[in-house]
This record gives sequence, C-alpha cells and structure tokens, in this order.
Amino acid sequence: MTYDRTAYISGLRDLADFLDTNPGFPTPCQAVTAYYMPERATDDQMREEVDKIAAYLGSEVDPNGIPGGHYRTSIRFGPVEYRAAAVLAKVRARFTAETSYAGCVIPDSPDE
Repeated sequence: MTYDRTAYISGLRDLADFLDTNPGFPTPCQAVTAYYMPERATDDQMREEVDKIAAYLGSEVDPNGIPGGHYRTSIRFGPVEYRAAAVLAKVRARFTAETSYAGCVIPDSPDE
C-alpha cells in the first residue's frame, strides 16, 4: 500500500495543531509509533534498507528484535516514535504456518 507523503505529514501536523488548540481534549495515554516497513524483498535487501535508515537517524539496529525476526531501528521525539522495521522471511513463514488453519478448526460449544 502506498501513502501520499505530503498527506501523511499534513495529517500529523493537523493532529498536533488540533491537540494544541484544544487543551481540554484528552491525548492518548500511550506512546505513538509511526511504522515504516520496507517493501517485501530478500532479507538482505530489507536489512540494507533498515541499515540505511539507521545510519541516517544516527540510531542502532535494535538487537532485541533480531532473534524474533524483526530487524528494526527507531528514533523518539518524546512519546512519539518513528520505527523502520523489516519482517524477515522466517517470521513471515512462521506466521503463515500458524494461521494456515484459521477458520478450519471449530471448537465444540460449551453448551453441548
């Protein structure tokens, strides 16, 4: 899915302006994360893209995500985070396997 960069940035600014001009309006109680996911490619290509983003941001690749197959980096602006993450092939394959029976197994009703 492709997003219009200008519209995305404008929407973020509009939200900030709205919250700023309406001080009585509640704000989210949790941090906000904006995700960027590279287009699906080989693991090496996706890691390379995340590495380029990390270099630009001056951030590190998060070592905690690597064992789980999520190659990611991020930068924070207070409670707002920009995160670039690549979901590697082994995780996509595991997800496909785990969800391949979705809707095929129907448990007995507790009333029966």
